[in-house]
Amino acid sequence: MATEKLDIMQTIKDGVRYGLKNFFPLLLMIILYMVTVWIPYLNVGTTIGLYKAVIGIGRGETIDPVAIFAKENFKDLSGFFLLLGLLYMGVTVACFFMLIPGFVMGIAWGFAIYFFLDKKVSPLKALRLSYDTTFGNKWRIFFLGLICSLAIGIICGIFAAIPKVGVVLCVIATLLCTAIMVAVEGVMYNFFSKKADKIIEAKPEFVREPVEEDTTPNVETEA
Repeated sequence: MATEKLDIMQTIKDGVRYGLKNFFPLLLMIILYMVTVWIPYLNVGTTIGLYKAVIGIGRGETIDPVAIFAKENFKDLSGFFLLLGLLYMGVTVACFFMLIPGFVMGIAWGFAIYFFLDKKVSPLKALRLSYDTTFGNKWRIFFLGLICSLAIGIICGIFAAIPKVGVVLCVIATLLCTAIMVAVEGVMYNFFSKKADKIIEAKPEFVREPVEEDTTPNVETEA
């Protein structure tokens, strides 16, 4: 069966549209994040909240800036840290093989955190799901990021060259481009999310079982 390909130009178009739509909420969310990122423990929840915002933007939703403080963001910190550890350790080991494998695995596992948060899969299965869904699209992901980076550099360079108001225009352009880049990331995830749904439907073992509280009375037994 042919691998479904990511449409680079359509992804950019959708990213521009969703990024502009969420520009002010996203800007406020980033400001709130920067103000509170130095607070231990809280910064973990707000970081997870940012990942969830990207998921929502990719689906065309309007984000809520204060959602980064939601209590639900702290629901599975152990799994989140385990996933980050596996991800960074795996990429680091891959880099020992002349760097390129590490770069490739960084792209292949780039959506693992989103799958963990959105699809409720285990850390290991999130990595597997990210690898499987990006199969055949890694170069497209790379070129999409390269195109966006070059466009931002050119735009900011042109504005920065304008006398007197260049710096102000460059800052405004950077903020707009940041919103668009976040939206592009969300649109890409939405594309791979649909592929992941098909995989999960075919392989139910991907779904993480919910953790149930132990309600059994604590009864002491005599030896």
